[in-house]
Amino acid sequence: MKFRSILFFLIPLFFISCTDKQTKKEIINHQTQSNFNSYIIENQKIHQAKLTDYIKNMPLENKVAQLFIENLEGNTKFRTYENMKAITDKDDDEERPLVAGGYLFFSYNIADSVQAQKDFNNSINDYCRQNKIIPPYLAVDQEGGWVSRLKKLNTKLPSNQDVAKNNSIAQSYEIYREQALQMQSMGFHMNLAPVIEVCTPDNEDFLDGRSFGSFEQVLNYGRACVNAYENNHIATVVKHFPGNTNTDPHTGLPEIKLSEADLKESVRSFEEILKYNPSAILMSHARTSAIDPGVPACLSKVWVTDILRNTYKYQGIIFSDDIFMGALADNGYPPEKAALMAIDAGVDCIMISEKRFGKAARVIYKKAQEDSDFAKKIDQALLRILEYKEKAGLFVLE
Repeated sequence: MKFRSILFFLIPLFFISCTDKQTKKEIINHQTQSNFNSYIIENQKIHQAKLTDYIKNMPLENKVAQLFIENLEGNTKFRTYENMKAITDKDDDEERPLVAGGYLFFSYNIADSVQAQKDFNNSINDYCRQNKIIPPYLAVDQEGGWVSRLKKLNTKLPSNQDVAKNNSIAQSYEIYREQALQMQSMGFHMNLAPVIEVCTPDNEDFLDGRSFGSFEQVLNYGRACVNAYENNHIATVVKHFPGNTNTDPHTGLPEIKLSEADLKESVRSFEEILKYNPSAILMSHARTSAIDPGVPACLSKVWVTDILRNTYKYQGIIFSDDIFMGALADNGYPPEKAALMAIDAGVDCIMISEKRFGKAARVIYKKAQEDSDFAKKIDQALLRILEYKEKAGLFVLE
């Protein structure tokens, strides 16, 4: 009986001791993880401070050049059509080539073989290295369906509508993963996709199969698409925020006439997909009667800064749509005016489908010389662009 009494006395002590040891172990593990997280956060702050200092010391014209994505000539060997004098108007800058922060490839920029495309893309990097220029990111519209710039080289990619109709979410991930690996092998960095607008009667003719469909389909398949590309080193550019109508923005200015409540509901797909951290988002040219009426979304501080940055807390790159589209130029927003308004609204990168951007860049350059607040917006945009280029392996902070 004495032994049994002692045993009953010792058993609780044993469990208390084990529990105490386990608790101590958990505390140590938790503290170690906390210390590790603090270390990462502190190093991120130090790195960002160094990057901010690097940007502070960059020549203004170099900063401005990084804020553009333009088209390029041919598909064999890279060349640039402008020099820095196009921005600064200084004779001394005639020998300094002007290279954009990114390049957008159209169908005529796609070679006839994978190796030829790889050689062309490599020629861009070689040119930049030789001229001590930060290499541009190379982007293409590979949405699927009838918007497939790489259809000669990549595995056939169905439209978003067909992907959602004929494949499970897991299968769709594999479809986009394969595309990403093929793009990466040729030296591309970015896909101007996916379209994550919900398909409605008001936009279905314009989208023409480019939407995954309903809100649930956009959320599920759009998330799979973004993750598949981003996980395999191809940046995604979700589009077109805050939406479109059946008016083609190449020829006219879309007018979204939804009530404020319906408009906010219509952009929920963007709010949700942005939680998965796509590298960039592309603004549409649409005007919305309920929010900042009369101003195209890509030029609207309300849509760009107040909603995307402050409400949605999005920290990736914000692109304008092409500022040479008729939607802007024919409605009182020529490229130079649109470029200024876009940066002022909080846009990071200005898309221009031409092969020259010096004229639009010059007005930004001059404005920054006169307006310190505007100059700060350039620095903030450049910080996001260089952070992306670091991630893509295009830029290394010495």
